[in-house]
Amino acid sequence: MAYVTQDRAGTELNRPYVEDLPIHEWYRFVLSYPPHLVRDYLARFEVGEGQTVLDPYCGTGTTVVECKKRGVESVGIEPNPVVHMAASVKTDWDVDPDTLAADAERIAGAASDRLRQANGDLRTLGPEQQRLLIKNSISPAPLHKALVLRDAIQEVARPRLRRHHELALAKQLVFSYSNLRFGPEVGVSRKKEVGVSRKKKDDADVVPLWLDAVRGMADDLRGVDRPGARSRVLRGDARYACGLLEPASIDAVIDSPPYPNEKDYTRTTRLESVVLGFLSDRADLRQMKDDLMRSNTRNVYKGDSDGEWVAENDRVMDLADRIEARRLELGKTSGFEKLYHKVVRNYFGGMARHLASLRPALKPGARLAYVVGDQASFFRILSGPARSWARSGRDLGTDSTGSTCSASESRPSPATCSARRPSCLRGRADGGEPVHPSHRAHLRLICHPEPAKDLDSGSQDSSAGPGSLEVRRRDPSRAFRMTRRRG
Repeated sequence: MAYVTQDRAGTELNRPYVEDLPIHEWYRFVLSYPPHLVRDYLARFEVGEGQTVLDPYCGTGTTVVECKKRGVESVGIEPNPVVHMAASVKTDWDVDPDTLAADAERIAGAASDRLRQANGDLRTLGPEQQRLLIKNSISPAPLHKALVLRDAIQEVARPRLRRHHELALAKQLVFSYSNLRFGPEVGVSRKKEVGVSRKKKDDADVVPLWLDAVRGMADDLRGVDRPGARSRVLRGDARYACGLLEPASIDAVIDSPPYPNEKDYTRTTRLESVVLGFLSDRADLRQMKDDLMRSNTRNVYKGDSDGEWVAENDRVMDLADRIEARRLELGKTSGFEKLYHKVVRNYFGGMARHLASLRPALKPGARLAYVVGDQASFFRILSGPARSWARSGRDLGTDSTGSTCSASESRPSPATCSARRPSCLRGRADGGEPVHPSHRAHLRLICHPEPAKDLDSGSQDSSAGPGSLEVRRRDPSRAFRMTRRRG
């Protein structure tokens, strides 16, 4: 599978450059933000050797990989187990490329022998695992071959190299063996789509395609400075970052968090999660979703408390109330639609919780960049996460220096039909102890192109201006509560 790229002179700033693909393309979300954006902020923030960058919503590791390429130490946080594995492998360069390629040859031989001995009997997943998959996401023959290859990897591979081999299988499962498509939500290919014939893959050359992927990984490792700068990818929930990070250890944050929309991020990785054994049943799936930001109705649960963090933030509460009022006005009664206003409260509350938990880990003078996109997923009411991120920061003791929109604002294609304003929250923490309420930050919002992540559209609300905010202490055990001071 070849990822869509752009020339340096191109205008589609969300696509990686061809020269950026090594390492990054080992496993990458279709809608990941591009490596050159990370480089841009490393340069703007003047981050160099001896400093540490954090990506609290690490995903497939764009930030940590690019930092490693630039000789900058980095830390990522990611709750999804298969994605955590991917980012960890992509920053693990301390392996010999020739040994990796030779090990893959041995595994390929073992898997090919087993496939020849199968005598037409196709292996499949158990009933609980099948129920986790999107229906028809992979045809029986390639699934059988992938399961045989998976077992060969687990039994034949050198232990030190097993995760690299599994990552190559994860990538090929999605992009070479399956019937999945991304546009931008994950779905199953149909016979005709957007005027192009797309047939389901009844079969695939599973072992040769996987072997090509591992050889490509080996080639990439030959071209980098191994082992490179130190990188760590932690398995955890960024809303509780203070329990994962050392105090005063982070010089900069470069990140693209989830957006508030109806995109179930667990569906994007469901196939490889199941085949590689990270998900076995619905209990595993529920546990994974518990650790994710409450950004859609499919991971909002009774007992969620993130919304309490913005209970007195009138902008967020007004947004939630307007969404619920629009639902009643339109007569919408589905269970998911009734949860839209709860998603908004819990999403922005989760962001506030994350920022509060992050503060002890920031060094004085730390710089922050969060790439976010304005959404209109809930009854076409603009949610404006960029402004709310900034206000949550000010609620935690920051000073806003205004917001601007660059001329490079993204223009979604007609196929995505999305109208929103992607933005990047940039911040700086200056002076004072990192855990003290007087620890200040100077924030500036700019718009930056970000891939479309839903199919809804809505008008932009340009009337909402910055409010005056203050920090109010809730109780000694709960950091700070988000409060807006009127007037």
